[in-house]
Amino acid sequence: MFANYHTHTARCHHAVGTERQYIEAAIQAGYKVLGFADHGTYIIDNFNYRIRMRPDEVAGYIDTLKALREEYKNDIRIHIGFELEYYPSHFDKTLEFLKQFDYEYLILGQHYIDDGLERTHVMKPGSGDEMLVKYVDTVIAGIKTGKFSYVAHPDVVFFDGDDAFYKTHMTRLCRAAKEEGIPLEINCLGVHEGRCYPNEKFWKIARDVGNSVIIGVDAHNPQILLNRDIVRKCEELSRRFDLFPLRELKFRDPKA
Repeated sequence: MFANYHTHTARCHHAVGTERQYIEAAIQAGYKVLGFADHGTYIIDNFNYRIRMRPDEVAGYIDTLKALREEYKNDIRIHIGFELEYYPSHFDKTLEFLKQFDYEYLILGQHYIDDGLERTHVMKPGSGDEMLVKYVDTVIAGIKTGKFSYVAHPDVVFFDGDDAFYKTHMTRLCRAAKEEGIPLEINCLGVHEGRCYPNEKFWKIARDVGNSVIIGVDAHNPQILLNRDIVRKCEELSRRFDLFPLRELKFRDPKA
């Protein structure tokens, strides 16, 4: 891997390790580009920040990474971003808050589909057809904002229903991403933890639609950046479906 744009830190309250530890692990593993996209804050009244940084933690995240980017500039290229859900009722206010900070990109990681209530996780088994449709509708709406540089783990939703139904709706997602020129991520953490993704049914659809793809480590621990086996498995999946991961990511300016 030349580059990874999906790196978390302890600031999201469910990852471990300092920013420096992730950078040094990436250098040891041979990465030339490391993008941090920790779970960004949301500006929502009475929100529970249990799995993402709080608003008062954002400045420290940005300032720490800017200082480390300068310190390690001869060893690796550092980029600064966030992973966000798309919550339409709160998205504009959140982007307005983030405008004050010097960050470069957003990735769309949709774990919930209830517009900020976060009551039902899309990986929950047994959610059925309605969950899949809502998930696809939400991701497509996020894609169409033009603010996200890629879709993280687009196949994250758990679905054990009819294959034809899955194909119909995931084809909608893949076509929307292709129309907007947004890459889809083959996620290493899903491989590492044996999750319901990467889902080969999804990547067959992405192949047929002709999507661009990128491999993301989704690092929640510095040591996972040293695990070449999970990257190799994602590369093998991409080859199996004639998908050719991007070497580098072209950012979409979320402030534009």
